[in-house]
Amino acid sequence: MTAQIIDGKAIAKECRKALKGRVKEFSEQYGHAPGLGVILVGEDPASAVYVRNKEKACARAGIASFHHDLPITATQEQVAKIIDEMNADSRVHGILLQLPLPKGLDEQAMLARIHPDKDADGFHPINAGYLAVGKDGYVPCTPKGVMTLIASTGQPIEGAHAVVIGRSNIVGKPQAQLLLQKNATVTICHSRTKNLAEVVGLGDIVVAAVGRPEMVKGEWIKKGAVVIDVGINRRDDGTLCGDVEFETAKERAGWITPVPGGVGPMTIAMLLENTLEGAIRAATR
Repeated sequence: MTAQIIDGKAIAKECRKALKGRVKEFSEQYGHAPGLGVILVGEDPASAVYVRNKEKACARAGIASFHHDLPITATQEQVAKIIDEMNADSRVHGILLQLPLPKGLDEQAMLARIHPDKDADGFHPINAGYLAVGKDGYVPCTPKGVMTLIASTGQPIEGAHAVVIGRSNIVGKPQAQLLLQKNATVTICHSRTKNLAEVVGLGDIVVAAVGRPEMVKGEWIKKGAVVIDVGINRRDDGTLCGDVEFETAKERAGWITPVPGGVGPMTIAMLLENTLEGAIRAATR
């Protein structure tokens, strides 16, 4: 048995195509485009690439992009000033603060400074709280995209045993909450989980988000499982890999995402969707 590959690029393309039509309708109805404000602090190469990709995606979808580059020497006050300006700017409906921030800046304080109504990444404590209690709010982009990828397989989430490996505020915790909302039985694993291989082997759905190259071994995977690999790591030879040992896992899984080309494109598509949702909320308040 060889797993079906979940093509994140193709699914994200369909999402963006549908979104483009919705953006066009919004712009025609309200006389302005949805707007995404982007803040990049420092010169991290990976962050710069991510920001460029997000801005290109905005342009293709018809979403306005407002970009601010700050040097690595930027102070907390300077970053806060840009966030405050974007909070007050009626053209901006979503704000993206590219992470990680340079050392010396308080990441959590800066994320909390973004107005919850413009929190396109879904990281603000208020939106995290909304997700926890099942109230409508911004959902973090990567977990939201993962749910779309799982749905694309046609496999039921309700009643399934979902194993989430990783407990970050960005992916692991919100992912578990989204799966719970769909009536999955959810186990969250982390660095202190005992018998990790046995726990992973119970998963009808496995979401790996730990940031450790090929930590999840293929033989751990339950036959026929849906495997979503959120990790993206660089090997010593420069090639990319995920958190799951892909070549062996695909011989046991029913469906599996590749790295790259799986979750990554969906994250950007969901960021655009969140920005449009913010624009609709602002226009209809």
